[in-house]
Amino acid sequence: MSIEHYENFPVASLLCPPALRPAVTAIYHFARTADDIADEGDAAPAQRLADLAAYRLDLKAALAGQPTGPRWPQVFMPLARRAAEFRLPPPLLHDLLDAFEQDVRNPPYADRAALLDYCRRSANPIGRLLLHLYGIGDAVALRQADAICSALQLVNFWQDLSVDGPRGRCYVPQRDRDAHGVGADELARCIDSPRARALVRALCDWACALMHEGAPLALRVPGRAGWELRLVVQGGLRIAEKIRRMDHAALTLRPALGAADAPLLLWRAMRMQARA
Repeated sequence: MSIEHYENFPVASLLCPPALRPAVTAIYHFARTADDIADEGDAAPAQRLADLAAYRLDLKAALAGQPTGPRWPQVFMPLARRAAEFRLPPPLLHDLLDAFEQDVRNPPYADRAALLDYCRRSANPIGRLLLHLYGIGDAVALRQADAICSALQLVNFWQDLSVDGPRGRCYVPQRDRDAHGVGADELARCIDSPRARALVRALCDWACALMHEGAPLALRVPGRAGWELRLVVQGGLRIAEKIRRMDHAALTLRPALGAADAPLLLWRAMRMQARA
């Protein structure tokens, strides 16, 4: 999981409400720094976990209004201010660290429920934190935000199959692999085949179903934040569409959004109102 792939993260973008921009930026830098600890450089897993444990201690201190250590003041000074100002829910920030620790351990995922539990901590806290900033907290909105964020995380996984395999990471649930007769070694070596493409098709269909489940939230969130969310939804669906257009050969090709996609995403975001 990589923060730089969080298309759902409005990092001080033009559409992010100016009053919320400092808080969004503080959350982003908190998550991005933790991601770098978990995934960048040449540190051994034990060292990464030790650093994440130290990072968590600083998070606890910052949220309690206490001094933090000297390693990450650029993260925790602004986060402490915004956490106090907006009363950010501490469990959501801790959930993100749980997910980063899980990434270091790199466990297998037996089924879709296990992978969604990872998404619950790696992706869903972002949506819930943003809804908290927007003052939205009802059960329906939270469920829809979870669906959008989990869908984006899944799309990112299937987009990155050709990257994650050689790095020894596999987010494809074993039950899905078994259903299509695709071995973990085939994914690790990025071996393309009709079986592998059928697997990717099923995984993309799952992600798109989740995205459509959550999409009505984008029509409910007011103002610029709502337009940001519409573009997020359409961006995720566009990646899945690009995987489909290359006949689901995601083990050998990595699709990506570019500037040329922007007009189409905007047009589709505008049309979402008519489909509501």
